[in-house]
Amino acid sequence: MSRKQTEVLVSRQHDRRSLFVETWLRIRTNPGALLGLVVLILIILLMVYSFIFISHAQISAYNSANRFQPPSAAYPFGTDDMGRDLFVRTIYGTRYSLSVAFGSIAFAVIVGVFLGAVAGFYGGLLEDVIMRASDVLASIPALLLGMVIVTVMGQSLINLMLAVGVSSIPNFVRMTRASVITVKGNEYVEAAQAIGMPSFRIIFSQVLPNSISPLIVSATARLGVATISASALSFIGFGVPVPTPEWGALVSAGRDFLRTAPHLTLFPGFFIMVTVFACSLLGDGLRDALDPRLKK
Repeated sequence: MSRKQTEVLVSRQHDRRSLFVETWLRIRTNPGALLGLVVLILIILLMVYSFIFISHAQISAYNSANRFQPPSAAYPFGTDDMGRDLFVRTIYGTRYSLSVAFGSIAFAVIVGVFLGAVAGFYGGLLEDVIMRASDVLASIPALLLGMVIVTVMGQSLINLMLAVGVSSIPNFVRMTRASVITVKGNEYVEAAQAIGMPSFRIIFSQVLPNSISPLIVSATARLGVATISASALSFIGFGVPVPTPEWGALVSAGRDFLRTAPHLTLFPGFFIMVTVFACSLLGDGLRDALDPRLKK
């Protein structure tokens, strides 16, 4: 490797570190974004805890003597109609709710960014086809679309991810297309075309890296939307199969006992609310941190 190539590589690595450091410094000075980040990290740690310390036998252990116990030192969240520890079941459900949220957004980002980049870079008939298909998909209510997908493909964790993720694809298609159209006329893109670089290589090495900031913000904000969508589908019986303690399913199971045992819906609903709130705060903070108009 020549000296010039080494200097370019070091410069690129320094730029990446500088962007990360600058973004972190802006988030650290934003109380709302910092709170959202801390809460989201704590929820992720709870998910890791559920994988290590909570077994399936613990969430399904039936004890008729402990039915409808209120929150106490022995049972922090109380017990349900079968005497099962609601605290253990809620923490265990974190793995399903977060897995669906992150998995669905990852799927939507991969598909949406690819289609949006192709539409924005090539234009013409290909762009029209992709954008009209995206408009049709966006016109279908997300909950209805999810119900159809789960009904056709069956109830499972993977199918729930797909059902939630498909409704988010149009958002990333539109955003990526707009960002690519803004960037593709820059001089460095024209220079890459002039030296004969393949179009796909230009898209993924020159265009997308310079238009990724709004995608990061949107993906973070959409995590909260995906959590709500997954919980809504589970609430109406289209989520992961029973008796999996996903948050929406826990709220659904406790709705028949709202007057006698409100804790059955209170705590799972609280986890849904806090997760969505944290994603919203973090998304707003990232938007402010990555907004070039706010940089000095």
